[in-house]
Amino acid sequence: YWKASMEVDWFSLSSVIGLLCFAPFIVFFFVMACDQYQCSISQPLLELYHGETTLLSIWARAPSFTWSAAKIYAIWVAFQVFLYMCVPDVTHKFIPGYVGGVQDGARTPAGLINKYEVNGLQCWLITHALWYANAQYFHWFSPTIIFDNWIPLMWCANILGYAVSSFAFIKAYLFPTNAEDCKFTGNIFYNYMMGIEFNPRIGKWFDFKLFFNGRPGIVAWTLINLSYMAKQQELYGHVTNSMILVNVLQAIYVLDFFWNEAWYLKTIDICHDHFGWYLGWGDCVWLPYLYTLQGLYLVYQPVQLSNAHALAVLLLGLVGYYIFRSTNHQKDLFRRTEGSCSIWGRKPAYIECSYRSTDGGVHRSKLMTSGFWGVARHLNYTGDLMGSLAYCAACGFGHILPYFYIVYMTILLVHRCIRDEHRCGSKYGKDWKRYTDAVPYRLIPRVF
Repeated sequence: YWKASMEVDWFSLSSVIGLLCFAPFIVFFFVMACDQYQCSISQPLLELYHGETTLLSIWARAPSFTWSAAKIYAIWVAFQVFLYMCVPDVTHKFIPGYVGGVQDGARTPAGLINKYEVNGLQCWLITHALWYANAQYFHWFSPTIIFDNWIPLMWCANILGYAVSSFAFIKAYLFPTNAEDCKFTGNIFYNYMMGIEFNPRIGKWFDFKLFFNGRPGIVAWTLINLSYMAKQQELYGHVTNSMILVNVLQAIYVLDFFWNEAWYLKTIDICHDHFGWYLGWGDCVWLPYLYTLQGLYLVYQPVQLSNAHALAVLLLGLVGYYIFRSTNHQKDLFRRTEGSCSIWGRKPAYIECSYRSTDGGVHRSKLMTSGFWGVARHLNYTGDLMGSLAYCAACGFGHILPYFYIVYMTILLVHRCIRDEHRCGSKYGKDWKRYTDAVPYRLIPRVF
C-alpha cells in the first residue's frame, strides 16, 4: 500500500506535461476573457480563428507585471507567514467546539506523525478584521485594490508558485526533511509536478503543505470576493443579490475549511499527496484565480436575480453544504469514537479491515456503512458539487464562463474518487471488495 510505483505510464506522463504547459494559459485565458472580451470565452477564439486578432496582440493588451503589485503581493505573503509562524493559536481557548493549537497529523508512509500549529481560523479572523478596519477607519488602501491589480498580481502569484515548487523539488534531492518519505518515480516531469517529498518543512513548524494549501490562497478567497463586491459598488452604485450570494456561500465554505482545519490534516491532500507543482503552483495561482471566477464575472456582467432564483440558489448551496458537512462529521465522529457512537439514532454498522505498512506493522481500520456513508461512498463530494453548482447558478445563464468551476470540480472529485478507491483497493484488498458490495454507489445513489 505505501510503496510508490517507480514507473509512470505514458498517459500519466502526457497528462503531467500537458498540465505543466497549459494550466498557466488556462488561468490567463479566463482572466483575459473577462478583462478584454466582457467574459465571453468564444469571442477571442473566434477572432483568432478568423484572423481578426493574434495571440501576441491579446498578450500585448493584458496588463503586465508591476512593482506596486509585487509589493502588495510580497506584503500579503509575508503577513500570512508571520501569522502562521509567529502567532500561536488562542482562538481554541475561547471558541467552544473549535479544535486548534498544536495537533497531530496522520501517520506518514514512513510511519512518522507530524505535529502542526492549527491556527488558520485565527489567521482568517485577524486578516479580515484588519481589512474591515481599513475599509471603515484607516483607509490605507482602497477595498478594490485586489481587483484593480488583478492581472499584475497574477504574474506575482505565478512567480511564487513556480519558485516554491522548484525549491521543494531541489530540496527533496539535496536536503529532504525525511528521506524515507520521498517518492522518486524516475521521471523528472512527474517528480516536479506531483512532488517528491511528502511533508517538506523548514525548521520544526513551517510545513509547506499546510501553509500553501491553507493560507495565502484560501484566506485570500473571501478578501478577493469582498474586493469584487466593492468594485461592483464603485462601478454601478449598488451590489447585486447575485454578488451577495456568491460572497455568502463561498464564505461559508472557507470558514468551514478553517473551522475543521484539524480534521483536514487527516484528508487525502495532507495524508497522500506529495508536495510539488500540483499543490505549490495550484494553491498560489489556480485556486485564487479560478475559484473566484463567479465574483470576477459579476463585476463585468452584474446580474440581479429574481427572488425565486436567488432562493433556489441559496437552498441548493445550503443543502449541499449540509450534506458535505454532515457526511464528514459522521466519518470524523465514527473515527474518533472507534464506532462507539450514534449515527442517525442507532449504533453504526461497519466492516472491519486490516492493512500492512512499510514498517511491517499490521494496522486495523473500520469502514462505516451507516448514515450518509451507507447511501454512497463519497456523498461528501456530492454535497461539495451541489455547493459548487450553486456558486455558478448565482451568475444566471448569460455566459458559460462562470460554469467552469462546476465542470472542473466534477472532473477533480470524480478523479479523486477513483484515485482514492484505487488506493483503498490496494490497501485493504478483499476487505475493500466487501465494502463496495455493501455500499455500491460512489456519488449518486442508483446512478453512479
